[in-house]
Amino acid sequence: METKQQILNKTEALFFRYGLKSVTMDDIARELGISKKTLYQFVENKQDLIEQIFQNRIEEEKTIMREIREEAEDAIEEVLKIAIYVTTMLRAMTPTIMYDLEKYYKKTWLQMQQLHQKHIYQIIFDNLNWGIDNQLYRADFNPEIIAKIYVAKSSDVADPERFPHAQYDMETLFREFFLYHMHGVVAPQGLELLHKHMETFQLIKN
Repeated sequence: METKQQILNKTEALFFRYGLKSVTMDDIARELGISKKTLYQFVENKQDLIEQIFQNRIEEEKTIMREIREEAEDAIEEVLKIAIYVTTMLRAMTPTIMYDLEKYYKKTWLQMQQLHQKHIYQIIFDNLNWGIDNQLYRADFNPEIIAKIYVAKSSDVADPERFPHAQYDMETLFREFFLYHMHGVVAPQGLELLHKHMETFQLIKN
């Protein structure tokens, strides 16, 4: 018998591979080896299932981000490890998933955007202050404003109308956005460390 967490994990894998729209509840039940009746004991409908999956994803991300912060030796290493995590997630995700979510499950999209943006803002805000305190980042900017700009611009990067999936892949977009942000905040003494870390973390290199 599948547990609820197993159902969420396996369904998330299906959605990440094929997108939200193309995967039906019949597909999910068949993949899980259970009946639709059993599936509906855990979720009300497909939208409820999608909401739970994305809420679950955000909670997992929070745990991973805390672990990264605890393990990182400096602010630049932290944000680079976060970038590697995001890049890995983007590689595993079909480009259509966010488009499907925004177009067909607007309510869930707005809820997830609000939760995710609040989460990302706090991570970037804390990272900026850490970097400033250690003199790796410039001290002449407002961390609150820059963190809000980061969140706003990250939404732009994920906008398929601004960056059509046929022309731009999410991994490349995120990498360019990330480097744009980092070169805007690092101090001269932090720039050398940034390059050193980038040589270590191969996923961020060209």
